[in-house]
Amino acid sequence: MPNLNAAVIGSPGYSKQLGKMSTETDVTFYDLKKGEATVTMVEPSRYPEKIQSLYYSAAFADHAVLVAEKLDQYFGESLLMINACGVPEGTIVLRNYVSEDQLPMFTRGTSLQGYAVMEDDPIGLRDKLIALAERPRPAQPGPATMVVDAAFNVRGIGAVALGTVKSGMVRRHDQLRALPGDKVAEVRSIQKHDEDFEEAGVGDHVGLALKGVEASDLDKGTVLTADTLKTATTVTGQASIIPYFQAQLHQGSTVHLGHWLQFNLARITEMEDRGDKKPLVTLALERPLVYPPGARAVMIYLDGGRLRVAGTIPLP
Repeated sequence: MPNLNAAVIGSPGYSKQLGKMSTETDVTFYDLKKGEATVTMVEPSRYPEKIQSLYYSAAFADHAVLVAEKLDQYFGESLLMINACGVPEGTIVLRNYVSEDQLPMFTRGTSLQGYAVMEDDPIGLRDKLIALAERPRPAQPGPATMVVDAAFNVRGIGAVALGTVKSGMVRRHDQLRALPGDKVAEVRSIQKHDEDFEEAGVGDHVGLALKGVEASDLDKGTVLTADTLKTATTVTGQASIIPYFQAQLHQGSTVHLGHWLQFNLARITEMEDRGDKKPLVTLALERPLVYPPGARAVMIYLDGGRLRVAGTIPLP
């Protein structure tokens, strides 16, 4: 059952034209299915009030749908968040007389320069997302890693975690560490879109029934893994600050670091600013950040005013 994870950003409720709503918290999930292909869509239902809602949506996605119905500060912030999260491909949907020739002033210098552009056509977009989901996906055998987006207890079953497989294959009876922490969970069963499976691969959005943990052990962003990942409580690196970011970061500033679905509070303990938007920064995190080698994190400053996406920083 091939799957595509897509963020739909820029027009609250737009996904109602594309699929069926499933769950709603600070983000809202929608499901689209045709034949064996499925698309899991997410919208930032608490944005612009809560920037983390936008972050979670962009960080979830393999494909971003950015609806351009008003070229305002929130369109710009959404675009820069998608770029910072490194969403590899996407589609910009034009609405309300926004034209394609208005986009370059926003997309220039970002990955969204390469996104497809289309007029507002929900049926055509739905067909496109299904076609993307149907693309052959190379198998990635090896130790599994899954990132949790929600968890709950089910009577007679126990803890159930919903999330996306980031690497390897998850199989029944796998033993997965719940990071950060020291709990180990056994996979009792696997479901994809309410159907039982023996295994799940990269990109699948799944529900795992787990033994050995409670739902309270599985906050949003918890990493379930059999792989060797890194964990850091201090991060030092050369940050890349977005050119349009106007707020002044300094030693003592409080920011958030985002990686996968982790959104961790951090304080800048050292900062060497050379005036080139490439400061050397040391951050002390309130709780450990879990990540694979070579990863980067998004820096978010809640007090940033019109732009809260500060930039990115490589993880050690």
